[in-house]
Amino acid sequence: MSRRYDSRTTIFSPEGRLYQVEYAMEAISHAGTAIGVLASDGVVLAAEKKMNSKLLEPAKSSEKMYMIDDHVACAVAGITADANILINQARLHAQRYLYNYQEPQPVEQLVQRLCDEKQAYTQYGGLRPFGVAMLYAGWDAIHGFQLYQVRRPRRRAAQPPARAHPASRLPSAHQPPRPL
Repeated sequence: MSRRYDSRTTIFSPEGRLYQVEYAMEAISHAGTAIGVLASDGVVLAAEKKMNSKLLEPAKSSEKMYMIDDHVACAVAGITADANILINQARLHAQRYLYNYQEPQPVEQLVQRLCDEKQAYTQYGGLRPFGVAMLYAGWDAIHGFQLYQVRRPRRRAAQPPARAHPASRLPSAHQPPRPL
């Protein structure tokens, strides 16, 4: 049944669900953990490296930790290919800002721009939402050390379907309204 409704992010199922967004959220939930700790004198990022098979040789480099610029680092959880796209965009934005203004881009401004791009992928047809959650850690002269979490949207609990109100339950002038 869901096959008809999971081809695009702009098509809702009869239950009001966007399956492409749910698939992205599911990919993040199966990823290894990433943790960030913000202190007054620094930021620490750590990421769990999941091994899917004991037959695979462990990689020498990390697939979860990235340097974006000299003052910003990132830890990711989710689909690595999606993370690589966002990391490359972040590096591009940081380098363009440095080239134009001859100073490092403020961390909050960089993260806000990347969040806008990531959210745009859930709005337009033909684009699959990113299946990655990210922690950005950085330092700038304005705010000092900073830690930002960019994650999937929260999944809301299912709401019961709306029902027609029987006439006996409608509030009258002498009866206070009550919840249904």
